[in-house]
Amino acid sequence: MANLEPLKTILANGGVVVLPTETVYGLFARALDQKAVQQVYTLKGRPTDKAMNLNVASYQDILAYSQDQPSYLRKLYQTFLPGPLTIILKANDRVPVWVNFGLDTVGFRLPNHPVTQELIAEFGPLVGPSANLSGQASGKIFADIMTDFSQQVSGLADDSAIQGLDSTILDLSGVQAKILRQGAISQEDLLEAVPELNF
Repeated sequence: MANLEPLKTILANGGVVVLPTETVYGLFARALDQKAVQQVYTLKGRPTDKAMNLNVASYQDILAYSQDQPSYLRKLYQTFLPGPLTIILKANDRVPVWVNFGLDTVGFRLPNHPVTQELIAEFGPLVGPSANLSGQASGKIFADIMTDFSQQVSGLADDSAIQGLDSTILDLSGVQAKILRQGAISQEDLLEAVPELNF
C-alpha cells in the first residue's frame, strides 16, 4: 500500500492531488473548500462556470446533497456503484455554489478504487474532474499527467487500475432519464438491472 500521509496532508490543508479511479485519473480537492476548488479550476484552465461533480463515499452521502431522488435510486446504487457511473440529481441547498454554480442539479461519482475511496471517506465530498488541461483528452498515464501538473500537485501512480473509458453520465433530474455521455455502462446494462428507468 502506498504511503498516503503526504496526500492526506495536502487535502487537509486545502490542496489538490492526482488520484486514480477505475476510469481515468482525477484532480481531487475538498468540495466544501472554495479555495481548494478554485485551485482545480485554475490548474485545468477550466471555465469557472462549468459545474463539477461531488465524489462521495456512500449512498447516504448522495442523499445528503440531493433531493427528489427517484424510487429506484438505491437499486441503481447497489448494482453499479462504486463504479464508472456518474448520476445527476436535483441538488439541495447543501451543495456549494462554487461546485454547481447555481444549477439546480449536481452530479455524484463513487470511484471504484480503494485508495481514492479511502481519501473520499476521510476528506469528502471531493471534486475530482479528469486530470488534464481543459479541452485535452482525459488523463490516463500518470507520467504524462505529472508533466502537466507536477510543479503544482502530488499524486498516486497506479496505471494498472486505469481502464481509460470515461464514466457514463446518467441524468435523473428530470421526468425522463437521459444518458448525457456514453461510457463504460450502456443503456442496455442500466435497463437490464433497473427496468424502472424511464428513458
